[in-house]
Amino acid sequence: MKKQQKNNSISAALHNWYRKALKHSKYRWVVILGTLLYLASPLDISPDVFPVLGWIDDGLIASLLVTEVSQLMSEELKRRRNATSSSKTTTTEVETVIDTDKVKTINIEAVSVS
Repeated sequence: MKKQQKNNSISAALHNWYRKALKHSKYRWVVILGTLLYLASPLDISPDVFPVLGWIDDGLIASLLVTEVSQLMSEELKRRRNATSSSKTTTTEVETVIDTDKVKTINIEAVSVS
């Protein structure tokens, strides 16, 4: 039982490290390119010579990469959407303040000359 917990903690630690490395903008592209090189490389944790085991580690790493990159992209889209919507609301608020602010009006009495 302890061995299984140790394996789970190691995989959780590796997963957390991978996520943090991808979220860090300085290392993001290095980690993505490193992952792609690992997937293309014949050197693996379990080589592709072993049909099922070799494909499982590649599949897990590829799914982890796709999941994390898609999550980063969705967070970025949400951030941009929120930034755009907040800038629109501030523009609208400024316009309404200008429209409803105390504006001097000039009354002109027109007289017709015939």
